[in-house]
This record gives sequence, structure tokens and C-alpha cells, in this order.
Amino acid sequence: MTVPLKVSTLKIPTLPKRRALDIPIRPTRAEISQSALLHNLEQTKRWVAPVPILAVVKANAYGHGAVDVARTLEAGGIWGLAVALVEEGIELRQTGIRARIVVMGGAYEGAWPLMVAHKLTPTLFRREHLRGFGQLLRSRGEEAEVHIKIDTGMGRNGVVEGELEAFVEELKAWPELRVEGLCTHLACAEQVGAELTALQLQRFEKALGCFQRHGINPAWRHIANTAATLSMPQARDGRLFNLVRPGGAIYGLFPKGWPKSLPLKRVLSWKTGITHLKWLSPGDSVSYDATWRATQATCVATLPVGYADGFGRDYSNKGEILLRGRRAGVIGRVAMDFCLVDVTSIEGAAVGDEVTLLGEEGEECLDADGLAERIGSLHYEVLCGIGARVPRILVE
Repeated sequence: MTVPLKVSTLKIPTLPKRRALDIPIRPTRAEISQSALLHNLEQTKRWVAPVPILAVVKANAYGHGAVDVARTLEAGGIWGLAVALVEEGIELRQTGIRARIVVMGGAYEGAWPLMVAHKLTPTLFRREHLRGFGQLLRSRGEEAEVHIKIDTGMGRNGVVEGELEAFVEELKAWPELRVEGLCTHLACAEQVGAELTALQLQRFEKALGCFQRHGINPAWRHIANTAATLSMPQARDGRLFNLVRPGGAIYGLFPKGWPKSLPLKRVLSWKTGITHLKWLSPGDSVSYDATWRATQATCVATLPVGYADGFGRDYSNKGEILLRGRRAGVIGRVAMDFCLVDVTSIEGAAVGDEVTLLGEEGEECLDADGLAERIGSLHYEVLCGIGARVPRILVE
């Protein structure tokens, strides 16, 4: 019988750090506007004032580069940063981030010592969490702040109503756990006036009452993602809820189809360049499976970006780019490292020309919403999908 090896027993060697090139050779990169990021932070602060902001920087800050984003937000006076994984929090600490970091994901098995060492605030919702973290703190003679998550209708993570009393009783047995925050996550925040949202608010208030009856009064109560922050005054009025945790708004993103109620700015622009040009004759095909054939003499540009970079196969024969302020269409299959574009109608196109995959050129704009709509996705997936080998470069 084979016994599975626990990860905690593995002896993983420490490898020397690799030094990345300061200047990327390939023209493909994501430009991150520090000024736009700070602008969005200030606009969101004004919208929710005096309620503080727990900015969401999980998933590499929605593809924008977590370390640089976190540094910028910390310099802008952010109350705290929210991540999904312990690993994400450790990365921020190891790069010098001092701000409060709340880990929302709950996958903490065996990670309690790491969370203490890196001063990460966990979000607890299982009785095993209470025991695991509480026992470690008690053995060290220490205390730590925690947030508690309630499942009010998302059906994902959180203490459900039927287990709440037992959970709170267990919590009281661990005075080392100082409950700083109580939170939940809305399932239908983008649907204004949704019945489930109203029900979730009621369930949260009931759960808060349970904690308070047991003498536990969390200083911070938070429920609001970007959609709730924008559309639900009661989620940020400082009475029941006194903390918001927007993600999209920080990066200049609104829920799909929503009015632009705040003057936010796009933070990320995705760019590359032309590395080859060729003329095709009628009948010539391009890329794998020959899904596109020229019907006339066609000038084709090769771009060094492909699905390994997050410019996915779904963009094959569908995607668009901007070149010299004009739109051009992706033709043929997008490959791992390259894609092809018909630039016949763009006079003067040349090797070395800058190409915009996401962003603005002149009066034209390609945004993540438009790109997502072409492939039946959403803007978050487009941005989070930009690959790790695409360097994020801070620009003003």
C-alpha cells in the first residue's frame, strides 16, 4: 500500500534567486499606470469616506502585478490589502510591504506558523481553523487579530447559520484569537435590488447579533466588493458596515454594463510590436489548421504574443489590435508565442511599430470589456489571464 507523502515532510532545496533582465528584449509588456492607480484610490476614498478601504490585490492584483500595485497603494495610504492565498501575502511581505494584509481564502492547512511569522491576518470560518491557529498562539504565549467569514448565501466559504452558535462557543475557548473583523461575500451584488442580496444582509445582521450576545463585537464589518461599494450606500455608511473591499474599482473596472459613476482611469495597457511583415497571395493560408486564407493580396504582421502570454486561442480570427491609431483584425489560429494580424489597410505599417492589445491609440480604444465580449468572457478573466512572462512595467 502506497502512503501519500505529506507536503510538510518534503525537503525542498533552496535555490539561488534568478536575476531578471531590467529591460525586456521582447516588445510584449503590460504597462501599469501608477498615477491612474493612485487616482482611482483617491476617487474611491472620496466615494466611501470616512469608511476605510481594504483593497483587493489577489491574483497578482487582477493581473496588474501585485508587488508594484501594493507598494503604490501603501504609499497612497491604504488601510489594508486583501489576498486570497497565504503565498500571496508572503510574497508581499518579502518585498517590503508593511500594510495590514488579510488572507481571505481559507486554505491554511499547516500554514499557521507562516502566517504568524509574516504577520498575516487570517479569515477563519471552520472550527478546525480556530483550533489550529489558537493552539499555535497559545503555545507561543501570543495573540493575533483575525477576521471571521459568514456564509450568508454565496455557498462557498463561511460559517453557515446552523453552525454559528457552536462556532462562537468554540471561538470563546480561544481568547488568543482577537476578532477584528466580520465579513461575508455577496453573490448577486452586480444585480441591483436582488432578493438574495437583501436576504444576505439580514443573515449577516443576525450573525453579528449572535457574536455580540456572546460578548464579541468585531470592530470592522465588511461585505462590499466594487459593485456593492458603488451601488449600496448601506454597505458603506459606517453603521452596520464600516469597511469596503473593492477590487475592480482600484484598477478602473466597472461591473459589466454599469454606468461609469466614478471618474476612474484604466490602469493597465497591454502592448507589443511588429517583428515581421509579409505579403500573401490569394489562396495563401496562415497558422495552424489553415483556418484563414487570403482572398486578395494581404499584408500580414507577426506579433510576438500568444496564448502562453494570455492572448488566448479564443481570439483566433476574432481579436483586434490597434496599430497607428487604427484597428486591425487577428487572422488564423493564435499560437503559443505568436499571432498574426491583417494590416493591409494600415498605410506605412513597419517592423518595430508599437501595437496595442489593450489600451488607447488616438481616438480608438480596446478595453478588457470589449475583448471579453468577443470571446464570451469577462474583463477580470482577460486581465488575470495575462501571463507571468509578460513583464509589468510601471509608467506615469
